[in-house]
Amino acid sequence: MSHYEKETLESEQALSPATIESRELSSTRELLTERGTAPGYKHLRGKRVGIVVLSSYPFDPRPRRAADALLRQGMSVDYICIADGKAPWREKSNGISLFRIPMEHRRGGKLAYAYRYSAFTLASAAILAARSLPQPYDLIYINNMPDVLVLSALLPKMFGAKVILDLHDPMPELMMTIFGKSPDSKSVQLLKFLEKWSVACADQILVPNAACRRLLVARSCSEEKIGVVMNSPDESIFPFRPARSRPVPQGGKPIVVMYHGTLVERNGLDLAVEAIARLCNKLPTAQLHIYGKATPFLERVMQSAKERGLRQNILHAGERPLEEIVAAIDACDVGVIPNPRNAFTNINTPTRIFEYLARGKPVIAPRTTGIQDYFDEDSLFFFEPGNADELARKIELVISHPGETLTITERGQQVYKAHVWKQERETLVHLVDKLFESNV
Repeated sequence: MSHYEKETLESEQALSPATIESRELSSTRELLTERGTAPGYKHLRGKRVGIVVLSSYPFDPRPRRAADALLRQGMSVDYICIADGKAPWREKSNGISLFRIPMEHRRGGKLAYAYRYSAFTLASAAILAARSLPQPYDLIYINNMPDVLVLSALLPKMFGAKVILDLHDPMPELMMTIFGKSPDSKSVQLLKFLEKWSVACADQILVPNAACRRLLVARSCSEEKIGVVMNSPDESIFPFRPARSRPVPQGGKPIVVMYHGTLVERNGLDLAVEAIARLCNKLPTAQLHIYGKATPFLERVMQSAKERGLRQNILHAGERPLEEIVAAIDACDVGVIPNPRNAFTNINTPTRIFEYLARGKPVIAPRTTGIQDYFDEDSLFFFEPGNADELARKIELVISHPGETLTITERGQQVYKAHVWKQERETLVHLVDKLFESNV
């Protein structure tokens, strides 16, 4: 369902309600700044924040960007995460004090998840408690998963710290997707209860898009307590580049279709491989370049591709830092978001869409609520989730019709411009600053 009027993409009538709200908030702050009446977020300078996230630094972009944003406001930042490779357990990096908990981040069954979540929560609580003794924290910034990671903030909260719970991913929907559970199953109901309890422990809730906000309002939280901070790419890493028309590749030049992200079944990489297989007769030089950490699911996908004679068409480049992902995007012809439709992907707005658009690349994505809240058929190439034939046709369309591709990509970039990280960062910092207004 389109949220835009086709006649004028540049006007506010051409933008979704979620986009209009973000643009109006940003415009107000820019006007205040020009008049010299902006608050300057004076409540933040000199305050201490502890950020907790069950992932490694710097590979998880959302908490990394949040840490940088708060550091820019003069806050002292402790960043508790898991160890990855041979990095020291404690170090100072880019002005951030890192504390790495030695724990392998492996996927497994429900018991494996429960053990890892519990162990990390206890370890994080211990570090926050120890670091609170010489000087109490002013803010604890918890990133789910799990939601109950907010438990690690209880002692600092007793000493007066504000608590933010950033719900990157709704855990009940993930449980339904990963383990095939029904909404009424006991495990899903338990996660909904824990979500509601965790939300009650926090002073501010953050979510990545309008769909997640609607979901939480319906079951766990008042609307006033929730702020939307979208997963926009950092412009210092993904500087904007206008879209350009690309000629149809000739003379055996590879046609590069790119996927980067978490390589698990729910994200549909196997569908992208199937689409490439169906394109081979029409576009024999088409290649799918895959970026992400190797997983058992990826190994199965690569083995299947090999058995089907697609060794030269499906290439895995491994996990790369964001700075190298930029170069890979620049070298590709089109980015794909091959998500199937499930409880989780239906409400997800993948950051990868904005990353491709920031660098002027066309994007093919599934028709899901979390994406169509912001984009319509005139600003993105859509396919029906799970339909490999339609995905293959859209890849062929992008390659063979450069004029139409350029027009749609340029419109997509207008949507991206309404949600650049500079604006989302202002939203984040503004929400954090408001938490401390009552203390002044």
